Amino acid sequence: TAGLPGESAQWEAVTSHSLTPETPIRLRYESGGLAFDREISLDQDYMFTIADRVTNNSAAPASLRPFAVVRQYDLPPDWAPFYILHEGAVGVLDDRLKLEKYRNMQKGESLSAGSLGGWLGLTTKYWMAAVIPDQAETVNAAAAASRDGVQTIYRVSYEGIDKTLAPGATLEYTGRIFAGAKRVEVLNRYKDEYGLPRFEDAVDWGNFWFFTKPFFWALNLFNSWFGNFGLAILALTVVVKLAFFPLQNKAYASMAKMRKLMPEMEKIRERFAADKQRQQKEILELYQREKANPLAGCLPLIPQMFVFYGLYKTLFVTLEMRHEPFFGWIRDLSAPDPAMVFNLFGLLPYDPSAIPLLGAILGIGVWPVLYGVTMWALQSLSPPPPDPTQRMMMQFFPLVFTFIFAGFAAGLVVYWTWSNILSIAQQYYIMRLNGVDTQFDKLLARLRGKPAAEDA
Repeated sequence: TAGLPGESAQWEAVTSHSLTPETPIRLRYESGGLAFDREISLDQDYMFTIADRVTNNSAAPASLRPFAVVRQYDLPPDWAPFYILHEGAVGVLDDRLKLEKYRNMQKGESLSAGSLGGWLGLTTKYWMAAVIPDQAETVNAAAAASRDGVQTIYRVSYEGIDKTLAPGATLEYTGRIFAGAKRVEVLNRYKDEYGLPRFEDAVDWGNFWFFTKPFFWALNLFNSWFGNFGLAILALTVVVKLAFFPLQNKAYASMAKMRKLMPEMEKIRERFAADKQRQQKEILELYQREKANPLAGCLPLIPQMFVFYGLYKTLFVTLEMRHEPFFGWIRDLSAPDPAMVFNLFGLLPYDPSAIPLLGAILGIGVWPVLYGVTMWALQSLSPPPPDPTQRMMMQFFPLVFTFIFAGFAAGLVVYWTWSNILSIAQQYYIMRLNGVDTQFDKLLARLRGKPAAEDA
């Protein structure tokens, strides 16, 4: 439209200084009888505020509407999508969270919605650029991708409703653009300060937000107490163990009873080795007689899997964990353990995890090894499966999970190792309370030169 500044419009700088949080800049543009005065200010966390004042110096009314756009040209060369992480368009429009992944936008998918206020941005794991209209303005917002023949252009934008500006009249409008790190404290502050709906949901809390959000809150609280996110993870582990304490106590008591019944079960298997049906019948009657439940020991695993995923997601997506150190060689709790066994903990000048194909096997840090050891110790306290094949498979689990955990965030491995240690202490106490000799007791007895109760 004549008089309106387009993308290639040349604005005149009214101020001569650079844009800083202390010094906003002012621009001016005049054409077709319309005078645009724009002030751009910036705070320490990269929220840009664009205040426009338009004066109609012509003899005819003008029609205008607010408009803002953020573009991203291509993705980084080393970018790869994560299954558990949303990267792409994200926003809250009409009080509903809107998401569209980059890979879907590449295929031509888009999103659009009308909204009173709200916001819409392009996000990666830790960073976001978002357009934010006046929260009293009704807008149409959209996100899409297009090709210019060379690169892919990702775009989020909004348009407001048309406003008529009479001759001699002045119109003012203030919009914002956020282009910074998704630090939860900052997002919450903007939500309260500018009334931005669910602005903290720029962080991908996931479908299990009822776990990830409380975990983040607890970790932040413990970190403020201890001054170390690693210690905060240890404290959170204790809280989680206390929450599951009644359930785990029942499960461990059942496991202790099952372990105590193992000799009698072996006798039944030997007596009815040729009659599997009778064997199962006798074992079931033994369970009923002794009020033992072989499945009760598995019950704590179900909620713990949700806890495991929730904490993994929290450590993975929140910027607050990035580059946070623990004691010793762990300098980043959000990254895998760097002290790898196969380069002698850094003494040899190469990174085993970078070796093609073999990296997943050789890139094992100290904490994943500690996790494997604690998993084996915890497993030794549980009654072994009656089936020899299952028993052999269970024996390989600590080794398999050691390799799996090698690529996980060090903070998650610290959590799970510490959780195993607490479980070992709890389960050992319950076993001894029920008069059951464990592998630890047998090992200690052999070290002292005394036969264990079972050997005697």
